[in-house]
Amino acid sequence: MTHRFSPSRRQVLATGIASGLLATGLTAPAWAQASAGAVLRVGHQKGWLSIIKARGTLEKRLAPLGVKVTWTEFNAGPVQLEALNVGSIDFGDVGEAPPIFAQAAGAPLVYAGATVPRPALEAVIVPSGSAIRSVADLKGKRVAYNKGSNVHYFLVKLLEKHGLKYADVQSVFLAPADARAAFEKGAVDAWIIWDPFLASAQKTLGARILADATGVVNNRAYYFSSRDFASRHPEVLRIAVEEINAIDRWAAKHKDAAATELSAVLGLDTSITRLYLDRAQFGTAPVTREILAEQQAIADAFFDLKLIPKKLNLLHAAPVGL
Repeated sequence: MTHRFSPSRRQVLATGIASGLLATGLTAPAWAQASAGAVLRVGHQKGWLSIIKARGTLEKRLAPLGVKVTWTEFNAGPVQLEALNVGSIDFGDVGEAPPIFAQAAGAPLVYAGATVPRPALEAVIVPSGSAIRSVADLKGKRVAYNKGSNVHYFLVKLLEKHGLKYADVQSVFLAPADARAAFEKGAVDAWIIWDPFLASAQKTLGARILADATGVVNNRAYYFSSRDFASRHPEVLRIAVEEINAIDRWAAKHKDAAATELSAVLGLDTSITRLYLDRAQFGTAPVTREILAEQQAIADAFFDLKLIPKKLNLLHAAPVGL
């Protein structure tokens, strides 16, 4: 099924201004002239950007500016950031933690967009019959999670909120697939994971949510670019973020259709993607100083945990002109 979006007046002006002015013999704005002939190389994980790719809406928005789009799929955010660092892509999607490690490693990234807070999309889960009933019960227990990820920060803040120290739990660093296997066979007592892995564990393993991130951390997703591309083509990035937000708005109003479309992309049962979407919050917008302050708090925590070698200033990765 093809879903059409009605462009706003601003969108119509933005996408048609270059071709319209050229047709009348007038000079296009500097940003339109600078973007003509450019290529936006998008890196993406399976998800909303995959749906945008399939629909071709970004290509349609950028065509009047003379901008082409290419797509490369990656299996994780950190790999995308490595591609950015070596100049292979210009734009991508990622969670909270990977861009902090990339900035610490000297990558020339800037934040281009951020979702609204989505705290219900990450949680601590335990087996349905577990004796663990509260966060305090995690003391001394084996807790599996992905080291240096968004859930790593969530664990630190969750324990802090409940009067525990980070060292009070036995951290077992495992990637999602390995953590699921360990959880399923009882090799760990709890698992901290994000959607759609979270919804899958609930639906197929009968996992019980002990605590999600509500009231603890925001758990945003981010979109990034290189400083060079952002400096030369700010309008292209603005349009890309607008198209992502359009998909967000559509999914919020059409959850059944979105669950079906997303299940095909992710290779998951529709009941899993529907559970994920039922607790999701939708909306994507440019990054503000307030959002960067959230990332600063994560970077500071990772420095304190000795996960990154130096303190970071997140303003060094601020959008151009912020």
